[in-house]
Amino acid sequence: MSRVTVIIPNYNGLRFMEPCMSALSAQTYTDFCVLIVDNGSTDGSVEWIKARPELRAILLKENTGFAGAVNIGIEAADTELVLLLNNDTEPEPDFIEELVRAFDEDRRGRLFAASPRMIQLYHRELLDDAGDGYNLLGWAFQRGVGQSVESPKFQRRTQVFSACAGASLYRRDLLSRIAIKGEQSYEGRDGESYRCREYFDTEHFAYLEDLDLSFRARIEGLDILYVPEARIYHVGSGTSGSKYNSFKVRLAARNNIWLSYKNMPLLMLILNLPGLLVGTAIKQVFFIRKGFGRDYLRGLSEGITGLGSCRRRRFELRNLLSYIRIELRMIGDTFSYVEDFLRRKL
Repeated sequence: MSRVTVIIPNYNGLRFMEPCMSALSAQTYTDFCVLIVDNGSTDGSVEWIKARPELRAILLKENTGFAGAVNIGIEAADTELVLLLNNDTEPEPDFIEELVRAFDEDRRGRLFAASPRMIQLYHRELLDDAGDGYNLLGWAFQRGVGQSVESPKFQRRTQVFSACAGASLYRRDLLSRIAIKGEQSYEGRDGESYRCREYFDTEHFAYLEDLDLSFRARIEGLDILYVPEARIYHVGSGTSGSKYNSFKVRLAARNNIWLSYKNMPLLMLILNLPGLLVGTAIKQVFFIRKGFGRDYLRGLSEGITGLGSCRRRRFELRNLLSYIRIELRMIGDTFSYVEDFLRRKL
């Protein structure tokens, strides 16, 4: 039995599969297996997978979104650790080894996830993500994006608000601990039925589901670590096709409302409401200028009207200290975001 399962969700990503698999075959750490979860692809991905019987794969009939695909993969894994990996990535040879090392050095057993140093594939001198932050404006952001890959700030390990699920290693038992109650059922291409727990909230479908997951882990007092020694190259928006598009803007706006509503207790929501409203107004203006103002507004509308169906987390007094730490981290991430923004501009 392997120690790590590498779960690759795929939706019409045939052009990325060969480089990704080639990089995995060159890993110095070999105690892992690969599981591809195809999300109803129509670009030849299924035929490519079937032509390689050595690959373990789950072929779904329809697109279940990122959340649905990785949930099925996590449920099917029988390993201690699971590595969620976007298909538009190419890891360095010691990538998995360095992430696993972080868990080996975790003496308290509270490390929930390890997030790597993600580098822009086509601009290898620039960072793509050094762990994800979440600030008082309600904005999730990629730490270090657009900055030098050798920036001293991002050379050291540090706690971050969230791991980027595009290339992060998770402890499977801790994923089970914070899973949402209930199960989902999905149909395979050949009529199979797959049932799984909801580790990532499927209501999100895609975008911010990893931050939502990390928020739940933070409430439980678990650790999320940025590991700069683990380096991976990332195309970015490989499935959606662009940094900004109608689908992505709408879903991100909707999910952003659900994220704070589901995870913040009432007092915390009231405390952060002014910042959240300011952040929403700034983004509305930003997307109007980008030509996506209507999509952003539509996403906000869907988010507000969908609050009634959100599975809001109940406040538990035992987690009070965790909420205080989360608030302090959001304050720190606000300063970090401003610093990163100014560095990019200067």
